[in-house]
Amino acid sequence: MISNQIMQNTIEGLHQLTKIDLAVTDADGVVCASTFNDTAQLSDAVAVFAASEADSQVALGYHFFKVFDDTQLEFVILAHGDSEEASTVGKIAAFHVQELMIAYKERFDKDNFIKNLLLDNLLLVDIYNRSKKLHVDINARRVVMIVEVGPDKDGDELDRVRSVFGGKTKDFVTAVDEHNIIVVKELGENDTYEDVEKIAAVIIDAFHDKDSKNIRVSYGTVVGEIKEVSRSYKEANMAMDVGKIFFSDKRIIAYSALGIGRLIYQLPIPLCKMFISEIFDNKSPDDFDEETLTTIAKFFENSLNVSETSRQLYIHRNTLVYRLDKLEKSTGLDLRVFEDAITFKIALMVVKYMKYMEDEKF
Repeated sequence: MISNQIMQNTIEGLHQLTKIDLAVTDADGVVCASTFNDTAQLSDAVAVFAASEADSQVALGYHFFKVFDDTQLEFVILAHGDSEEASTVGKIAAFHVQELMIAYKERFDKDNFIKNLLLDNLLLVDIYNRSKKLHVDINARRVVMIVEVGPDKDGDELDRVRSVFGGKTKDFVTAVDEHNIIVVKELGENDTYEDVEKIAAVIIDAFHDKDSKNIRVSYGTVVGEIKEVSRSYKEANMAMDVGKIFFSDKRIIAYSALGIGRLIYQLPIPLCKMFISEIFDNKSPDDFDEETLTTIAKFFENSLNVSETSRQLYIHRNTLVYRLDKLEKSTGLDLRVFEDAITFKIALMVVKYMKYMEDEKF
């Protein structure tokens, strides 16, 4: 429902223009917003007016107006004075509050619709019917982004992300759990994934005054129909999880950039254990010393180039060859052979995935 601060700003704006004092109360006479202080004496009068059949009246030197949500009385507007001007200003205030209420109600309905859409809680016919009712374009290009804000929440994260989109009615910002903020971003015909990447960077920048290393943004693929939004959401979810495992140094991760990590993430743990046992003969890459692990990482980083790897490690070429030979003896895999290098790289990723899943259990 409308916040008291929004209503306060609304009636203060009218008061500054007209110099007419205004107040907004709920149906029980509790003041929600006011431009004057002495409102306690009016609560009984509001209660009597609320219980009456009249939609407006003049009493105690005030004009009273009712504001309904369908047939339910939600607010009472008071305009100080019994002049025609006070009556007009009161009617304008009532109209503004009514419009605000409609806008907030529609936003609430859209928010619920988007949440259910993301979670696949709607039948196809319901998706189309509710889209039409809520004036949501069915065939627009959209992408779903997930913003993970970290464990230290201040409570203003949703507003920060919403501020990035400047109240654009075609973009939806919501939350389906306490850990993540979901953005359903509508894209133009010429917008690309590069534009999505830029938007993600702007979102992260919105948290510049916080410990932004905990802020991560993932996004799925661009979809062309409203019914496919849930798929983009699932992809963004996977991108967030896989990104933490294999791309921990990145704060923005796209589903399309997950590569083989996406496949490994879907493997059952028992199968992973069997694979590692076969590759490393019941050993673990964790058993390798730091020098060996650094050598392996740098060798892969330089696309199996011996000369460039030895140069970057500041070691003689023969020293690097000796380390690779030693590794081949202990694992049976020669990293200078492409097929063996691929097997070893996948094995390292599988181990990283297993460790992550094990840590998640605790």
